[in-house]
Amino acid sequence: MARDIDRLVDAVVARVQQEMATPARDAPRPTVTPRVGGGGQGPGAVAPVAGQAGPAMQPRPDLARVIDHTLLKPDATRDDLRKLCSEAMTWRFFSVCVNSVNVPFCRQQLTGSTVCVCAVVGFPLGAMTPNAKAFETSEAIRAGADEIDMVINVGALKSGDYALVLDDIARVVGAAPGRVVKVILETSMLSRDEKVIACALSKAAGASFVKTSTGFGGGGATADDIALMRGVVGPELGVKASGGVRTAADADRMIAVGATRVGASSSVAIVSGGTGSGGY
Repeated sequence: MARDIDRLVDAVVARVQQEMATPARDAPRPTVTPRVGGGGQGPGAVAPVAGQAGPAMQPRPDLARVIDHTLLKPDATRDDLRKLCSEAMTWRFFSVCVNSVNVPFCRQQLTGSTVCVCAVVGFPLGAMTPNAKAFETSEAIRAGADEIDMVINVGALKSGDYALVLDDIARVVGAAPGRVVKVILETSMLSRDEKVIACALSKAAGASFVKTSTGFGGGGATADDIALMRGVVGPELGVKASGGVRTAADADRMIAVGATRVGASSSVAIVSGGTGSGGY
């Protein structure tokens, strides 16, 4: 399986290099030089766990520093955001993950804490222009974001327009110097080969992480997908499991197959030994 992934990644990179060297006249794009080699170890056969509610466990505060405590609902109020930040500081989660418009408020709420602010960009559809995503990224960073979670252009990926996908990611990375950029693949919408290609392009564009899901597109993180993503990006990139992680047992299974970060709205339940109800 590892050789199969290597061949597919190499073919994608070669195609992107060729397309970027001869851009279409009606849609010129800047050259971005991929920096991807072969993939890593292939994934093992692991059962998916998205949406499964594990048994109640003992409190697991050790998981807090890999969790992005998430609130992305469009109707989130200032009181909701204040509660999110208070919980993040109490439990010492790695970050709060919010819509970009809410970054300034959360930044102020978290003053003096070690909790980072993560902003989503092009969320939740990813169907924006590269320049629009880059501008939103710049605005989020100016407002105080430490990390960016961007949504990949799913339609371009499924159409085989890999040059556009690469450019889209690279523009966001370029607008976030020195910041962590995670690429949300929306894995439930992709075939296995498309997941491999998306991971390869994310790595080529200079992203820091690949991430499973928005939580708004159906489906969610599965252990199979995390293992596959880790196999493609190797040890150089992080892998974030997001969508359907509601218990410490779910988080442990994702981490066991390669996840280095977990995005969850059920964060408090995860670390306190409960079972979250889900919903971002």
